Amino acid sequence: MPPTGIISLSQNFVASRQQWFLGLMLLALHAVLVLEIDGWLARAFVLSHFGLFLLWQPIWGGERNLDIRHAVLVIITGVLFTVWNSWWLMAVWISVLFALIGGNVPGKRQRGQRAISLLAAIYLLAVLLMWVVPHLFADLNFPDAMSLLARYGLPLPVVAIFFIKTETEPESGQRVVDLFYSLLLFLLTAALVLGAFVVKQVNQGGYALALTQTLGLIAVLLFVLSWLWDPRSGFDGVGQLVSRYLLSVGLPFERWMHSLANLADREVNPEKFLIMAVHEIAALPWVAGVSWRVPGSERKQGGVSKYPAEFSYGDLSIVLYSKWELSPALLLHVKLLIRLLADFYSAKQREKQERQNAYTQAVYETGARLTHDVKNLLQSLKSLCDAAETSNESDAEALRALIQRQLPQIVQRLQWTMEKLQAPQKTETRDVPATDWWGNLKQRYISEPVEFRDLDIDANTPVPVELFDSIADNLLQNALQKRKLEPGLRISVSFSCALKPKLSICDDGVPLSESVARQLFSGPVPSQTGLGIGLYQAWRQAEEQGYRLRLASNQIGKVCFELSPAA
Repeated sequence: MPPTGIISLSQNFVASRQQWFLGLMLLALHAVLVLEIDGWLARAFVLSHFGLFLLWQPIWGGERNLDIRHAVLVIITGVLFTVWNSWWLMAVWISVLFALIGGNVPGKRQRGQRAISLLAAIYLLAVLLMWVVPHLFADLNFPDAMSLLARYGLPLPVVAIFFIKTETEPESGQRVVDLFYSLLLFLLTAALVLGAFVVKQVNQGGYALALTQTLGLIAVLLFVLSWLWDPRSGFDGVGQLVSRYLLSVGLPFERWMHSLANLADREVNPEKFLIMAVHEIAALPWVAGVSWRVPGSERKQGGVSKYPAEFSYGDLSIVLYSKWELSPALLLHVKLLIRLLADFYSAKQREKQERQNAYTQAVYETGARLTHDVKNLLQSLKSLCDAAETSNESDAEALRALIQRQLPQIVQRLQWTMEKLQAPQKTETRDVPATDWWGNLKQRYISEPVEFRDLDIDANTPVPVELFDSIADNLLQNALQKRKLEPGLRISVSFSCALKPKLSICDDGVPLSESVARQLFSGPVPSQTGLGIGLYQAWRQAEEQGYRLRLASNQIGKVCFELSPAA
């Protein structure tokens, strides 16, 4: 048989006979106690007891191999028990065994296994109080009856362990020791032993009386603690305090939540937020390192350990390396923390996507709104080119004056258009005097069949030049396109600004259909005359700046659009 097969058989043998090893371990311990504790025969039984304990112990699992650290600890403990064995050391050791067995009881599912653990705990507590602790007093004389009971009566619960029927645990089953429960049992046992010792030494009375007094005092303290543990007592409860701090992950849970929320408020970028949050997790005292993975990125901080714990929520996957194996309570808290981190990260991603979508939408809307502006600029340049091609030497001076007036305006409007494209979400308004804007508009369309009517114009009234230029050019270009379909169409532009500027552009052509007129400003409307997305964007631009664009008249011979301040 290969060595691996032999090892597997030995491991199965140990794992399936834990009941035997427990009973033999306690019998070897009893032999040490009833013999001369510092004799060589007792030392031999100490070694036997300790070897059986290594096979039974529920800490590392007797069926598993010990690493070098655990092996060194085992050797040091064995040497200590063999060389410096004493009643005080045995009292401490029995208290440890009692705590381990008591902490192992909650993990037992089968009734027979629980009975075995209870019998072992009863024996250890009885031999501790009836035999070991009395040996701590040099002046205590043992009655013969008590000596016979301790020597031959106390082992009876241990013998009963061999006759209890139990079912074989599954191979995947693990023995679990409740660390908190075991620690509590050890402290109670130590308090009982030391309390009885101190009370007897101080009062100089009998051991039985000292033990009774100590048990009564511990009972009163446990009653008070149980009363304080219950929140219904009027106090918040010690249990809540324990849950708040003992079951946290290195710091109070509320503090972590507050820190994570503050970090989310400070950092907008989801990748930077994740790095900073993981950095705080890696700084916890029990964390050796953290690695995480998101689509398109994989990073790591700190080192690794043999206790990894992987968590995946959505696009985020985190592997947390702890310095020791996580308990079920701590693992639950870690899952909650990682889930909160993943939720915050997902929220940051959604916010980033929404910002990108908003920017894209702004670019689209700005581009659509500026389409007519670019077309109008091209039309102005085309008009200048036409004027230059058709001019002669006698028109040179007039052509030069026209170019001097129009080119700076075209360059300025083109610059404004480029600024809008570069910063689509940034809205700025530029105001010019009413007379300047009105004069520039008439100069741009001086060669077109457009009638301009001056009404009441105040030179000091400011005009939002980008809004009025965009809407005026949009409506005039649509009217000129309509004139190509309706030759002889008369186009008129009226402008007034007594208090606030008001613009009206009319023609005497065919009115818009009812369906087109009804949907004109609710969305893009395809039309042969060009009444489409440009007019819709012009209406939205007017709404954003506190103006109203409307179809003031839609009848035969009078189709008028009006731009006026919103009421």
